Amino acid sequence: MKPTTEADLADMIAGADGPLCVRGGGTRGVRLDGEVLETGGLSGITLYEPGSLTLVAQAGTPLAEIEAALDAEGQRLAFEPMDHRGLLGTSGTPTIGGVVAGNVSGPRRVSVGACRDFMLGVRFVDGMGTVIKNGGRVMKNVTGYDLVKLMSGAWGTLGVLSEVSLKVLPRPEAAACVMIDGLSDADAVSAMAKALRSPFEVSGAAHLPDGAHGASVTMLRVEGFAGSVSYRADRISALYPDQPVRVERAPEVVAEQWVSVRDVAPFHDHGGDVWRVSCTPSKAAELGAMMQADALLYDWGGGLIWVRVPAGVDLRARLGAFDGHATLVRGSGHAKFQPEPDDIAALSKGLRERFDPKGILNTGLMG
Repeated sequence: MKPTTEADLADMIAGADGPLCVRGGGTRGVRLDGEVLETGGLSGITLYEPGSLTLVAQAGTPLAEIEAALDAEGQRLAFEPMDHRGLLGTSGTPTIGGVVAGNVSGPRRVSVGACRDFMLGVRFVDGMGTVIKNGGRVMKNVTGYDLVKLMSGAWGTLGVLSEVSLKVLPRPEAAACVMIDGLSDADAVSAMAKALRSPFEVSGAAHLPDGAHGASVTMLRVEGFAGSVSYRADRISALYPDQPVRVERAPEVVAEQWVSVRDVAPFHDHGGDVWRVSCTPSKAAELGAMMQADALLYDWGGGLIWVRVPAGVDLRARLGAFDGHATLVRGSGHAKFQPEPDDIAALSKGLRERFDPKGILNTGLMG
């Protein structure tokens, strides 16, 4: 099924008598029982006001189309959504609805927030075929229940997005990347914490234990006006007087470096399962050692760890109880999402029963 209007979408969901597998651009590799419901027919930017930093688009709009429109006006999606295709070996076209449904957020989340923090409003169809609108085109219009944030990261289990409204931001004039070579994971986490605590507005903090030349590299990004970027990069470098520090200032190189981090490029073309672990940054190195991984990539100053392990490894069993959660991004044999504590699971179940009483939307994906 591929509706081309919101009314078609509502009719299809209202008339469904079995499970529906909700799919955007098909880039996430999610396979569920049920008839496929594609949102790609709901496409197009319906409102873009650069002066008010606001964009409204139908859920099936290709992400590339939105980024091109923003780029033409010197603007961007500041939360830096990841492209999963290289990591998952999928094709298709990333859509803005898929980004919102998965709350997909890249390295800049450490400084500006996640996708859900840029959401102004949503329109969606619940499991009974009812069209629901929440939020507005500017922040002050968000009233009542905050379904805007609830739908961001719900993975289509509470409703199928038909339209989203987002806040966008200007594209910075310049960027630089401060790099420290050869740090251990523990020292890298400490170095990233020092930079993030500084007043120099770091917009990305990542650590690759196996860098391009086999040695580790810790990366700290700064963005903004050219003069400010140059000054802040130098001041950040001075925070590490006893370390081998270098600074990359070429904008195209810096952009390529952070797209590589964003899309977890070091894991591309390598077999095995891939997990995504959210944790307390100060515990990141300790958890990384416990994983016995084939490869690691630390992002968000250590708050996010990308992990590659042999196929079938139960990473959650290796880690045991910890303050965070592990999501299976690529692989099979284990639940995709970390099992929820009983009280949270009961709340989630109640929400699904409220918004999808027939139990037909992406059944079984999130418990």
